[in-house]
Amino acid sequence: MIGLPPGVKVFLACGRTDMRRGMNGLALQVQTVLQQDPFSGHVFCFRGRRGDLLKALYWDTQGMCLFAKRLEKGRFVWPSPADGVVRLTPAQLSMLLEGIDWRMPIRTWRPEAAG
Repeated sequence: MIGLPPGVKVFLACGRTDMRRGMNGLALQVQTVLQQDPFSGHVFCFRGRRGDLLKALYWDTQGMCLFAKRLEKGRFVWPSPADGVVRLTPAQLSMLLEGIDWRMPIRTWRPEAAG
């Protein structure tokens, strides 16, 4: 993904989103459902019903950007609709985009002794 400037917040729209929506439809959803400003410079992520497609909406001060990623295998880990809006760090967004469980990543090694 394109590098994000410092201070950018990442929001996940919990639940399902109609993936036929484009920039305008998703920006309207950010305003009405998430109660956020789509032109704030923050990243807003949406996931479809099947779970293998993710769209991210981002205002880069010159125009609205819409990024999409479809996983060939597996599903994007997504919070339940009851959570409403979830905020991630840019590092968690990177894990999400790689198909890693960003809620509890598993370490590849475990220390056995201190020192």
